[in-house]
Amino acid sequence: MKDTYKTITKASPEVLFKDRNSKFFGYAFPVKTEDEANLHLEELKSKHHKARHWCYAWQLGKSDFQYRANDDGEPSNSAGMPIYGQIQSFEVTNILIVVVRYFGGVKLGVGGLINAYKTAAQMALEEADIITYTIDEVFEISFDYPEMNIVMRLIKENKLSVIEQKLALDCKIYISVRKKEADAIFEKFNSTYKVGIKRMEH
Repeated sequence: MKDTYKTITKASPEVLFKDRNSKFFGYAFPVKTEDEANLHLEELKSKHHKARHWCYAWQLGKSDFQYRANDDGEPSNSAGMPIYGQIQSFEVTNILIVVVRYFGGVKLGVGGLINAYKTAAQMALEEADIITYTIDEVFEISFDYPEMNIVMRLIKENKLSVIEQKLALDCKIYISVRKKEADAIFEKFNSTYKVGIKRMEH
């Protein structure tokens, strides 16, 4: 079971690819929603208001992916899909890649366009800091004070990360567990006398 994903945490530096007087500016942005992607697009459209095309692709999700690729007026599949192909090739997600084109007066043909958009997207990704994260599940462990030592020992033995503790009349501790270890950890707490555990939606 794959329980890691790759993404970027900050926008990549602007890159530029030129072909026969046409300029292709490439950008990569970290995004978590389609609305965020649209905001970056609007910013680039005002920054490059004299450009001819703002082609892009994005992919969202950690294991169930959704994506969109847009040719923005270029011939069908000559821009958006080559950009998306680079997202797949670098295996990144929660990312938006935009390539802004200034037309240089010479038509490049579909093959030339595919190459230009692919190269600008690739250059943007090569400049980005790509980081690998684990896909985690969050559990709520509930217990009374006498069980505190047992719970803390289990957390320590299994090197679990505690996200939050609520210690009032009864105790609740929230832990984060790598997806592939989640079932085993769940069982350990579930089979401990007087300790409750449940999966949290997150």
